[in-house]
Amino acid sequence: AQLVESGGGLVQAGGSLRLSCAASGFTFRDETMNWYRGVPGKDRELLAGISPAGDTTNYATPVKGRFTISRDNARNVLYLQMNRLTSDDTAKYYCYVPYYNTWGQGTQVTVSS
Repeated sequence: AQLVESGGGLVQAGGSLRLSCAASGFTFRDETMNWYRGVPGKDRELLAGISPAGDTTNYATPVKGRFTISRDNARNVLYLQMNRLTSDDTAKYYCYVPYYNTWGQGTQVTVSS
């Protein structure tokens, strides 16, 4: 299994970004997928999860109502739409496939206030 994130960058507070995670090496449509974020010195934080068909999603409290997880099973891509970003959202963002215990390399998001 391999995961490659993209879409991070520098954004002003209140702005939006969409992250992508390209999956390969496994049957993407069969697997639950997650987004996490991490900052140095802290454990990675689970942000959101999505079922294999995309019909069930769940979110951590800090991002609920601002972030949306989605997937395109035809293209093997996982997304995270992030709106109303704040400086507290500054972190490296990772996608993760639990069944294979595989992480992407992460993409950095920096929110300037």
